[in-house]
Amino acid sequence: MTDVFADLVGQDEAVVTLRRAAASAAALLRAAAPAASRAGAPAAGGADPAGGYDDLDALAEQFDGPGTADDRAGAEPGAGMTHAWIFTGPPGSGRSVAARAFAAALQCVHGTGCGHCPGCHTTLTGTHADVRLVVPEGLSIGVNEMRALVLRAASTPSGGRWQIVIIEDADRLTEAAGNALLKAIEEPPPRTVFLLCAPSTHPDDISVTIRSRCRIVPLRQPPAGAVAEVLVRRDGIAPDVAEWAAAAAQGHVGRARRLARDPEARQRRDAVLAVPRRLTGVGAAFDAASALIEAAEAEAAASVAEVDEAERAALQTALGAGGTGRGAAGAMRGSAGQLKDLEKRQKSRATRAQRDALDRALVDLAGFYRDALTMALRAPVAPVHTDTAALAGAGAQKWAAEGALRRLEAVLECRAAIEANVKPRIAVEAMMLALWKG
Repeated sequence: MTDVFADLVGQDEAVVTLRRAAASAAALLRAAAPAASRAGAPAAGGADPAGGYDDLDALAEQFDGPGTADDRAGAEPGAGMTHAWIFTGPPGSGRSVAARAFAAALQCVHGTGCGHCPGCHTTLTGTHADVRLVVPEGLSIGVNEMRALVLRAASTPSGGRWQIVIIEDADRLTEAAGNALLKAIEEPPPRTVFLLCAPSTHPDDISVTIRSRCRIVPLRQPPAGAVAEVLVRRDGIAPDVAEWAAAAAQGHVGRARRLARDPEARQRRDAVLAVPRRLTGVGAAFDAASALIEAAEAEAAASVAEVDEAERAALQTALGAGGTGRGAAGAMRGSAGQLKDLEKRQKSRATRAQRDALDRALVDLAGFYRDALTMALRAPVAPVHTDTAALAGAGAQKWAAEGALRRLEAVLECRAAIEANVKPRIAVEAMMLALWKG
């Protein structure tokens, strides 16, 4: 790894913004270091307590311009840094990757995001004491979890740099959880940074009040060529396979890697792209809907089974399972409530995993009808699914542009309905009937 931003694919403008902010944050620490040294406290951010020239001084000079320490102290260090950020972009654009990379750059002992120092390494591996990552396992992030997180984030950084909170899928915050977070953003603790990831800044994804207090970092869908290059360079995938997977994943780096390396993922994709051929009547439409739902359920169950079993075994061991003493037996008798809470969390996680798996299938199906539409319009663009281009071409001749567009809209409406908490089976059945009718 050359630096912490190496895995942020096709986001050159965002990387420039984040590098500048990281340098600005290092300048803030450098400016604060002399005062701490004079007070007899350890210098923050790795500055030399004896007043020597250190890494932060060099970085601050690069950011603020050459001059004496007093000159640079008056240059408003930190002009590019703020305490709250929102990373937006379509799925696969690298929102969480950007947030983690920026957190690593802030914790870097050199202030550059070198990728090699302990601050960078522990942040990227998820073991840094001052970086907290919130990844919602269920359908939402509750207020109790957010209050506990905000309280913990108010503590002083143990490493002397920054206390950082990363919230993936911040669009899943409940209204009460959003209000708890808003209060912390409005009155931020010293040296605490909030990094939120959301699909967009639309009020349905992030509240207007939170958005108004954050700096926005927009990310775009990476070009297929950039994704393929990363797969070849980092994962050692053959160039032809990488190019196919990058195009089929529509710029989603993680999905492209799965398609290139996982035969089962390719089989699931093939089954989804076979749907248009199966829609020969009402019965076939309902059968196709059932097959799609059952495939998503099976994929979700497989993805969470190992984690669920490990969590259950760990809880039972903590409660004294297998013990022979009187205390162990008593603890197990009182464990029903805790096991029930665990099962509730696991059920919520399974539901989320099922919806994510179903959404991936719908994205593939939308790509097929997009290909049919572009072929019907004779648009000079490459197909998403090169291996089903012939089938999409046949559909373009049969449906014409209007029919292909109606079918594409039916898939997108299904995604929106599921996101609005319509039962997936009902939404998918309605979509299949719309695809059959055209």
